[in-house]
Amino acid sequence: MAEQESTALTRDVNVIVIPDGIHNTLKQGDVVTIMQSLGGSYTVSTETGMLARISAIDADALGKEVKVIHAYDTGTDPESIRKACWDFMRTVYDPEIPVNVVDLGLIYDCTVRALTDGLNHVHVKMTLTAPGCGMGPVIQGDIESGIKHMEGVETVEVEVVLDPPWNQTMMTEAAKLQLGMM
Repeated sequence: MAEQESTALTRDVNVIVIPDGIHNTLKQGDVVTIMQSLGGSYTVSTETGMLARISAIDADALGKEVKVIHAYDTGTDPESIRKACWDFMRTVYDPEIPVNVVDLGLIYDCTVRALTDGLNHVHVKMTLTAPGCGMGPVIQGDIESGIKHMEGVETVEVEVVLDPPWNQTMMTEAAKLQLGMM
């Protein structure tokens, strides 16, 4: 989002405080500034300076259209599911950084194992930009939830690993360019 937009909330809304990852509620009438709108969720700043994440399902509280989770048209074979998982993870963003988790270098691996009846188990290995990141479980949950909704997926495991530790060299050139690091 290039331009920041301020708006009064049209109803009470549950949020996740950034960077702590704790749940809170913003009240109807609170004025927030939309700082980032990527991957369907909104990062907002309150008048007191608190940063918070508003889920895509609560976009109406910002006066925005609630968008339905995108279903990926894919086959149900493991390789098609694996490709769809990588495509989906490119739509998941760290609420503090305007770069998707794949280009940010947070996704280490995605494997798909065929189960029975055309269903699959997906295992994703991801890391965090810093150990103890409060938003880690939120990002982990976004990935798990999105993949779980894919046709042909029975189970999903999103494992957070801290070895090797993340560093800026794991980012793609596009991510570095976007963040002004090149």
